[in-house]
Amino acid sequence: MLKSFYLSALLGSLLACSVAQAQIFQRELGGFDLKLGTTPTRSMAQGLVKPSAVGSFHGGLDLSHDSGFYVGQWSPSMGISPGKDLEIDSYMGFKQPFDQTLGYEVGLIRYSYPEVTTPDSQELFGGLTLLGSRFGIAFSNDPDKQNNTLFADLSGNQPFGVGISLKYTTHQFNTPVAVDGGYVGSFTDWSLKLSRPFMGIDLDLIYSDSSLSGSGCSAYAGHNSQCDGLVTLKAEHAFY
Repeated sequence: MLKSFYLSALLGSLLACSVAQAQIFQRELGGFDLKLGTTPTRSMAQGLVKPSAVGSFHGGLDLSHDSGFYVGQWSPSMGISPGKDLEIDSYMGFKQPFDQTLGYEVGLIRYSYPEVTTPDSQELFGGLTLLGSRFGIAFSNDPDKQNNTLFADLSGNQPFGVGISLKYTTHQFNTPVAVDGGYVGSFTDWSLKLSRPFMGIDLDLIYSDSSLSGSGCSAYAGHNSQCDGLVTLKAEHAFY
């Protein structure tokens, strides 16, 4: 029943977006704000938890109330594309600013895969806004490991106009992973990003690394693109 309701709502979202030539359809319903779309309408824990899209067909809905309470579902893959399984991410939370300099958020998200035997996983998250800077924390229980993540975006204090954001995560395998010369039971990874606009171009300098090295990197399954230390320079320019 839940799956049928979700797919019906999602189909309505896609049709509405097609007619309106937009990716998000939004409507106010009394004290509620309803959003349907083919792109994520919300990030959580001050940007730490961000819905992704892994298939050609994806979408979801988000319902929030003036009080700060919100619920929603997002499907990064509807299982229509070959090799992609249906995934439904259901979330609920509460987000409330105290004033213009201080606010908080708490919530829970559940990742489910109705068409396969992959166990569901959960993630508990929280966020804090303080003087323009953002801080987030998340605890997730994946089928194969547990992850604890801290995030900080120091936008409220930018020396020389440079934005600074950091992410640090500990990963604990449920069962140690065999590698050459032994086993890996846990590891940590981290990243540091420096951001600055320059002549209409957004420049990001990113350094990422982990506690694993050598043969231990074969067990790496973290947030970064690779296990070893990596420096990346990104440049983005919006043309419209």
